[in-house]
Formats: sequence, C-alpha cells, structure tokens
Amino acid sequence: MVNKKNRSEVRANKHRRIRSRLSGTPEQPRLAVFRSNNHMYAQIIDDVAGNTIVSASTVQKDVKDGLAKTNNIEAASKLGEVIAKRALDNGIKTVVFDRGGYIYQGKVKALAEAAREAGLEF
Repeated sequence: MVNKKNRSEVRANKHRRIRSRLSGTPEQPRLAVFRSNNHMYAQIIDDVAGNTIVSASTVQKDVKDGLAKTNNIEAASKLGEVIAKRALDNGIKTVVFDRGGYIYQGKVKALAEAAREAGLEF
C-alpha cells in the first residue's frame, strides 16, 4: 500500500530545503511569501537579527480596498506593489525571494513580478 503525503507536507518539505540554501541579511533581506486559502501574506525578514522589517497582507484594510477577492492573482499583484513600496520607503532595494515552497506560477509569480515592477530587485 502506497502512503501519499498531503500537499501541505510536500510544501513544508520544499520550504525547508529552500530555506537551507537562502537566508536574509541586513544588506539583502528575504522576501517571504505565505498563502492561505483566503489570503496572502508577504514579509521582508532580516534572518541575522531575526526580525521582520516590513510586512503586508491582504487582511490589511489598505491592501484589501478595491479588491473583489483576496485570494486571486489580482490581489497577489496588488500585494506585491504594496510590499515593494513599503520596502523602498524603508531603504530596501534588493531582496532574496523565498517562495515558501510554493510553485512559481499563478499568485506567487504575480506577487513577484508586481514587486519587481514596483522597484524591488531580485
């Protein structure tokens, strides 16, 4: 009998492997992405100091305004613009992208491309 892992376990293992290879520094912090069924979350983290520098999510009122849904590609691209603007306001220009074990397509890709267009480099 074959035991198949569920999708969340597979994603967690991928994320663990990714995190073993990349880390955020004060000069180039890590842009981490998390998706739930209803919302998306993005935060810029300095792993050396162990603190979050900038964060944004579709739960926040200023991000949620004007969106019909909070879990689609349109919401992800708006979140990418917001996180990039907040990062640039804090003097962060380059980051390391941590896709969180998710496949780089759809919402994760939309967030990354919107952040790049808004001025972040990665």
